[in-house]
Amino acid sequence: MATGNLDPADTNIEIPANHRKDVLFTSFLFTIPLLHLLLAPHTKVEESFNLQAAHDILVYGTPTSGDVHARLAHTYDHFTFPGAVPRTFLGPVLLAGLGQPLVAVAGFRHAQLIVRGLLGVLNATALLVLRNALRRAFGRGVARWWVVMLVGQFHVNYYLSRTLPNMYAFGLTTLASAFLLPQPNPQRHFIRQKQAIALLILAGVIFRSEVALLLITTALHLLASRRVTLLALIPVSLGSFLAALVVSVPIDCYFWQRPLWPELAGFYYNAILGSSSNWGVSPWHYYFTSALPRILLNPLVPMLIAFALFQPGTSRAARALVIPNLLYVAIYSLQPHKEARFIFYVAPALTAAAALGADFISTRAAKSLVYRAVSLALVLSVLGSFAASIGMLLLSSLNYPGGDALEQLKVLTRDDPTPVIRVHADVLTCMTGLTLFGQNPAGHPIALDLPLPQKSDAPVLLFDKTESGYQMDWPAFWEKFDYLLVEDTSKVLGRWEIIGMVQGYDGIEVLKPGSHPGGETDSEEAGRVGVGAQVAGVRDFVRGYTGGWWAGPRMSPRIYILRQDRIG
Repeated sequence: MATGNLDPADTNIEIPANHRKDVLFTSFLFTIPLLHLLLAPHTKVEESFNLQAAHDILVYGTPTSGDVHARLAHTYDHFTFPGAVPRTFLGPVLLAGLGQPLVAVAGFRHAQLIVRGLLGVLNATALLVLRNALRRAFGRGVARWWVVMLVGQFHVNYYLSRTLPNMYAFGLTTLASAFLLPQPNPQRHFIRQKQAIALLILAGVIFRSEVALLLITTALHLLASRRVTLLALIPVSLGSFLAALVVSVPIDCYFWQRPLWPELAGFYYNAILGSSSNWGVSPWHYYFTSALPRILLNPLVPMLIAFALFQPGTSRAARALVIPNLLYVAIYSLQPHKEARFIFYVAPALTAAAALGADFISTRAAKSLVYRAVSLALVLSVLGSFAASIGMLLLSSLNYPGGDALEQLKVLTRDDPTPVIRVHADVLTCMTGLTLFGQNPAGHPIALDLPLPQKSDAPVLLFDKTESGYQMDWPAFWEKFDYLLVEDTSKVLGRWEIIGMVQGYDGIEVLKPGSHPGGETDSEEAGRVGVGAQVAGVRDFVRGYTGGWWAGPRMSPRIYILRQDRIG
């Protein structure tokens, strides 16, 4: 037998070594998203509904007696800021339920990181399931290439823990991709295919209606390739659809206090009324020429996908991964409003197709100089993509002036003897990082008008988020606040002192020796606080060793922290 030529000592060493490598590669699926979470902990307005909802569930609970409508309307943020379309509460309920014991142990000041971290872990676990399915179906090499390519993609890792409805759907669509992969047992493979269809229906009915398109393209490919029959799809489709409604609709009717199927309302608003165009219109080719290349990031991935599609040894598997996903992107391109997050679902499968091509090439590196050179190029492209992803992460972390301004305000007011401080936050502040978790680090049920704690390590900050209105033209509106977080100080009435200036990312700048950073005046530079001050410190340190040269992020004023001058 061929195995008789193996040295037992070599065998004993090889298996553990491979196992250790697999553990290392697998850990990347969790550690890299965690790194993105820790370096960019703040959020933007697109994530606010789910994050604020999780906060309200943790702080105010779910009343079941008395005037439930009045209690929810008085405490829950979505009654004041409902958003353009209603969203489901199922995701926030899940994260709040899982996070409650962790918050109790770690403290409420860490609640936002815990909630986001849980979502990241759930999505990373779905990726782990897909990785294991790839290893069973195509081998260890494909699974490893898939991992290193995926963790080098900025968008997937950056958004994995962000509380967008898309990222709740992402875990389900990723599991569906895993269940569609070949299985050694035909009966098990048939069951997994039906489970994949069920998962896509759950994702579309509950979290994001556009997943219905991915469901359609996936089902059509299964039918066209004769991997499943229409008769087999009908029962599982109807059952999953009804189950999704039964699970989600009662929860949403309770929290919204009216009959509601959120994704149906969202589909009607965006697709039927065409209101999504209000948020911008992109050319039909945007997803293919801009979004997908940025999501996949590695410039060799498209060529690897093409190679896998046309290589006889990998073409069948690659077609199953590529055709339904690219068809989904093509159909969704007909929608005028486009955002990269709407097509995140295709990244794992397309990366798997690229991994098929990469593994085919790398396993033949010893046979040909061409294969060896291409394999080296693949390794370099993976390292380059990872470096680019980290660079994009560092730059993106500079783009949350609202969250930065809140953190700086806490520092500036921590020794203020006033027990309750009233703060007005403008639109930019609210859109770029000001969350209920950040406003309420102690987890006080402030909205219930309950007595505030008599003893506290720092003042309680009460925020006003008035966006517009005639009242803002009167001095009396501004006089009731102690501090302001505003982008435009010219709109503020009364006597105010600027005590801090928070900056945000404004592109890349190259400075020559003797040149001054643009985007701010000398007085603003003196009042710079937060991330902008840290970037300036790094910039000045580097210029001290480069003779005055600097190439890096340009930071510009975004939000000013004002304190009312009551003495003047």
